[in-house]
Amino acid sequence: MSVGDFREKRQHIPVAREGLPFILAAMFSTLIAAVLGWAAVSVLFLALTFLIGHFFRDPERVCSAGETEIVSPADGHIISVKKVPSVRFLDKPALKISIFMSILDVHVNRVTISGSLEGLHYRKGRFLAANHAQASEENEQNWLWIKSNSGIDVVITQVAGLIARRIVCWPKIGDRLVQTERFGMIRFGSRMDVYVPENSEILVFQGNHVYAGETVLCRLNP
Repeated sequence: MSVGDFREKRQHIPVAREGLPFILAAMFSTLIAAVLGWAAVSVLFLALTFLIGHFFRDPERVCSAGETEIVSPADGHIISVKKVPSVRFLDKPALKISIFMSILDVHVNRVTISGSLEGLHYRKGRFLAANHAQASEENEQNWLWIKSNSGIDVVITQVAGLIARRIVCWPKIGDRLVQTERFGMIRFGSRMDVYVPENSEILVFQGNHVYAGETVLCRLNP
C-alpha cells in the first residue's frame, strides 16, 4: 500500500476539494452577473458563493484522544446511542452511536481510531431524512471496518440524507488509517453511525454536539 495514495486527495486547503467546482461555478456566475450589470442577481450569486463556501469549509482540528478512545468522525448532534444485536462485518452485538449532520455542520469526515481498513461496503438505497429512525437501514450508505492497532474492531457508516446524494470515501481496503485524518465527506446534510464493542464506555449522550477529530465519543475496554 502506498501511504500517500488517498491522502493526496484530501491534502488540506481551507475548503474540501470536493466543493471547489461548486464554489468556482458560483464565483463565475457572480462575475458574469456583475459584468452584465445585474446588481440584484450579482448579490444573490455572491450570497450563494459564501453559503457554498461555508458548507464545504474544512477547518483544522486538535485532538488529545488516547489510543483506546474513539473520536467523532463527523460534526453534528448525537441523535441516538443504543445497543444493536449485530453489525455488518462483525456477527456480534455492538453499541451504535448515531450523529446527525445538518447542512450547517462541517461535512468532512475523519478517522475515529488508528488502525487498518479491513473492509468496505457501499450500498445503494433511499434518501430519507438522515435523522429518521429508518435511515440507518434503508438509506444509501458506505460502511468502513477498521481494526485498531490494539486489535479491536470498529465500524463506521456514512449514510446519505434527504438531499445528500454523494458519499465520498478515499481510502481502500488495506490502507493504514491514522486517527483524526480526513477520509471523505457526504454532501449536503447527512448522518454517520459508529459501532463499537458493547463493553465500551460511552462518553456522550443524545443531544450533545460533537466535532469531527476532537470530541471523544467513547473509551474502548479490553
